[in-house]
Amino acid sequence: MKKLLPVLITLALITSCGGPEPVVEEGEKMVELKGFYIHNDVKEKIYAGGMFRMNEVEDFKNLYPHSLVDVVSHRIANQVYQGLLKFSQETLEIEGNIASNWKISEDGRTYTFQIRKGVFFHDDPCFPEGKGREVTAEDVKYCFTKLCEFGGNNKLFGMFQDRVVGANAYYDATKNGSADDISVNGIQVTGDYEVKIMLEKPFAAFEKVIAHNCCWIFPKEAVDKYGNDMRTRCVGTGPFQVLEVEEGKKVLLEKNPSYWGKDEFGNSLPYLDLVKFTFAKEKKTELLQFNKGALDLMFKLPVEEMGTVMGSVDDAQTGKGLKYQYQSIPALGTQYYGFLHTADYFKDRRVRQAFNLAIDRDKLIDYTLQGEGHPATHGFVPPMEIYDIKKVDGFEFDVERAQLLMAEAGYPGGKGFPEITLFFNEGGQTNTIAAQAIRNMIEENLGVTLKMERMQFSTLIEQFTTGKCEMWRTAWVADYPDPENFLKLFYGKTVPLGENESSFPNAHRYNNPQFDSIFELALAEMDSEERNRLYVACDQLLIDDAAFISLYYDEYIRLLGLNVRNFPQNAMEYRDMTEVFLSKEKKK
Repeated sequence: MKKLLPVLITLALITSCGGPEPVVEEGEKMVELKGFYIHNDVKEKIYAGGMFRMNEVEDFKNLYPHSLVDVVSHRIANQVYQGLLKFSQETLEIEGNIASNWKISEDGRTYTFQIRKGVFFHDDPCFPEGKGREVTAEDVKYCFTKLCEFGGNNKLFGMFQDRVVGANAYYDATKNGSADDISVNGIQVTGDYEVKIMLEKPFAAFEKVIAHNCCWIFPKEAVDKYGNDMRTRCVGTGPFQVLEVEEGKKVLLEKNPSYWGKDEFGNSLPYLDLVKFTFAKEKKTELLQFNKGALDLMFKLPVEEMGTVMGSVDDAQTGKGLKYQYQSIPALGTQYYGFLHTADYFKDRRVRQAFNLAIDRDKLIDYTLQGEGHPATHGFVPPMEIYDIKKVDGFEFDVERAQLLMAEAGYPGGKGFPEITLFFNEGGQTNTIAAQAIRNMIEENLGVTLKMERMQFSTLIEQFTTGKCEMWRTAWVADYPDPENFLKLFYGKTVPLGENESSFPNAHRYNNPQFDSIFELALAEMDSEERNRLYVACDQLLIDDAAFISLYYDEYIRLLGLNVRNFPQNAMEYRDMTEVFLSKEKKK
């Protein structure tokens, strides 16, 4: 029996009248299914059909699993591709997906996966007669081997690097053009539906890596036919398949008629017929569309509307007509500005420390987020259940100390310090307002002149990963709920030798052998208490070294249409639309 559990808060915003009628679009036929669903302690029927509509203020960058490094692309492609494992939409715990079951050896180094029979790739012209074929262990081996292959389309080798037996050797061989006679020794097919992955040493979070998009499964036929066009030509096994892509305007996904999944009542999944993503760039426009009933989800609110919305939530007990559902949760996400550590003026730790001390994070949050979010006065890792951030001492606002450090570095009052550019991305007004506030604080408190340059997020990612930005705004939203997923952004051994060679995930090109040594010990540690002690030590080193400018830890707020069901919120804003449906029950 299903039940939507509130995550931190699930309320309904109040208005003097009922909510807007949803905008009806073609293809929204609704069919009642077997079974029932519990919503607010009331049994409701389950319906199939309809279109779920959401907006993103940033364009997607790349939907190919090994090139996918941004959240917008993930929210789209996560409906199309699947891996052996996945995260629970509600709890973020690991669940089976293409793998029906799996086991881990006693020494923690060998993972054996049993692949579910009857899982088929989407029908696509890359297959004979356009008919998708069944997934086997060979497909898993192919995709995992591709993840260990040198090339511009593979940005996620770091997920297997130094972990999977033979991964490093295979990567080096493909880079040198000598991989014809070798394979990745740690990836072995042991049956038509069984594959083993062997690790160099135990890694407690490896199941979470297998659930990451880097391990989604796709067919060799699609790579052979589409090559670089797999940026948008997606062929997966997921509940939805790509119907239409109009860059910058919309992406439309349709129900996969051959999807293997069923619910507990035997109903075929997914419930929805269509999922539509639009790309209006302003949050005000998005909120207007939501209020008109043209969107089913509103994620993050315009800053200028925050007070009004939160005031409505405070009135949620007045008994007036319901307008929409409200959800809020502390996020596994950190907002920050990155330093390019190879830039001459940011090589000096005192300068980096001064920049951190010159920022009033409480005022920044009040000014840009109307009080939502939490000042990042601890480490890079945000609050999470398995990690105590209070053990990490972060930066407090201290102008006097900041100015003293700048003087010690040879820039008293900012004199002699070059004008630098603050790069940030489009997407609503929050990023612009925050950038202006940070520029003003640094100029006023340090005497340093900052220029501002705004660009599309996809362009910004390309710029800072190739060493073309000295200081940039970004955020890291967890790929999986583990401190390692944040700290790996500063692991020095992933930095390439070439100055303009793409460096991901360590775009900062930060290199600290002490950090690397402790981080490696943590990766191999299976005792959770000791592992977290080592992660705290890593986090504190980053703060002591002022490796980045911490800003705030996110708070995720979203609004749902009244008829949206089975779409619980989680701290990663991880979205799995497989069992989301639109109710036709009478509104109360």
